[in-house]
Amino acid sequence: MFRLHRLAITGLLLWTGMVQAQIGQTLVPIDPALREAFEAVRADVRVIEALEQLRLREPANIEEQIRITEIPAPPFMEDERAAYYVEQLRSRGLEDAYIDSEGNAIGVRRGSGDGPVLLISAHLDTVFPPEVDTTVEFRDGRYYAPGIGDDSRGLAVLLAVIEVLEESGIETGADIMFAGNVGEEGRGDLRGVKAIFRDHPEIDGFISVDGVRMTRITIGGTGSRRFEFRFSGPGGHSFGSFGIASAVHAMGRAIARIAELRTPSYPKTTFTVGTVDGGTSVNSIAADAVFAIDMRSNSPEELVQLEAQAKEAALAAVAEENARWNNGDISVEFVLIGDRPTGLTPVASPIVQTAALAFEANDIPLQELGISSTDSNVPMSLGIPAITLAGGGDGGGAHSPGEWFAPEESHLGPQTILLTILALAGIEGVTEPLLRMR
Repeated sequence: MFRLHRLAITGLLLWTGMVQAQIGQTLVPIDPALREAFEAVRADVRVIEALEQLRLREPANIEEQIRITEIPAPPFMEDERAAYYVEQLRSRGLEDAYIDSEGNAIGVRRGSGDGPVLLISAHLDTVFPPEVDTTVEFRDGRYYAPGIGDDSRGLAVLLAVIEVLEESGIETGADIMFAGNVGEEGRGDLRGVKAIFRDHPEIDGFISVDGVRMTRITIGGTGSRRFEFRFSGPGGHSFGSFGIASAVHAMGRAIARIAELRTPSYPKTTFTVGTVDGGTSVNSIAADAVFAIDMRSNSPEELVQLEAQAKEAALAAVAEENARWNNGDISVEFVLIGDRPTGLTPVASPIVQTAALAFEANDIPLQELGISSTDSNVPMSLGIPAITLAGGGDGGGAHSPGEWFAPEESHLGPQTILLTILALAGIEGVTEPLLRMR
């Protein structure tokens, strides 16, 4: 347990002054009883000391962030980083931490035994292939490396929070499950979080820590459907077999038709043909062709409609290509490669109110209640309260080799996460959990 000393007293005085000076957020209406419980958590001297420790230890936390970044974790190749991460969970006090069947690194901090279960996670994987160098470079006050913010920052924040929690001696009413999960990016299709919720139906609430800038609480999940449209036919020589239908031509017709689809701006609904491939040589009529299409919407109904329109466009294109030539034997197959469900956590949910109060407590302007595609999509779609929060600091260039992170007031990230967790989990002898058991 922390030794309470003058620092804690000073922190208490600073907290008192901050309550008087701060400007409250206005995006989220706060229930008075919930605010009272949150303030009781915030006033606990152990919490004050833990928050101060997070501030003091932020340089060490950034060093951990760098170590994590320099362990490559390409899609479906997160094993090395997961092995490192599970050891860090154990070394910080979660001695029973383990790697599950999907590759997630998981550790649980037990509560009183009769409370809810709160899951907080950050994703292990990056978007970068194995050949990308992830060595961190420091230039002009910024750390540069692929994945330094998305999501090495979130992984490091979780470790910092676990460390101060274990040292604080605070006992929570809720069990708190911490996870470094796989498969958040690209074709990972949220497989890590999907597996956790499949294997742990007892989870009552979820927080994803992802990215850096603390400007918003993500309360909605943008759904996506991703397909490969695979075209096939007989193929042949460009001169000797001229007159038969081409898989590449059919694909081109399909893309042209899809490009003319109209989607609503609200609810925002989008599509793109991201990659194309096909044919064997310049002097061959293509027997095979394929493109990958990403379709997204904040509305499940619009997403279903868009998918149907895209498939209809491809079938019409195949029919057109087959009708154009004497030997029209082109067909198309639709192969699902990604399915991220839509979802929404109501603004009135205690998990949203609690996070808003944590922003307010740290004088962080809450600029937006956002909708995005994150690990939170999965629990939202299941009706489980879920939000995504950033890990603090500044940054940019996500998903690019020039990604960067700057430790500007970055300690506010783990402090905000800790306050949110403790209010939701409840502190024995101080408050009941604000997170409700389902």
